[in-house]
Amino acid sequence: MKLDVRLFAQARDLAGAEHVSVELPDSSTVADLREALAAQFPQLAPLSPNLLIAIGTDYASDETVLSPDADIACFPPVSGG
Repeated sequence: MKLDVRLFAQARDLAGAEHVSVELPDSSTVADLREALAAQFPQLAPLSPNLLIAIGTDYASDETVLSPDADIACFPPVSGG
């Protein structure tokens, strides 16, 4: 399945794009997406383990199964005070 992924903040800057396409087998999980992003965009590899990945309006765990029509967004961890 082909997934459209929106990237924000440092993830967008490192990938050089706001939207990226990732090809994954059916029934892939968020963990599979992390690996694919790091492989397809090596500059994201250091950030990949800590990316916050949202499906629709909810953050997803690594075990969440993805669907081709999922609205996927990736955010780097946020710090502040």
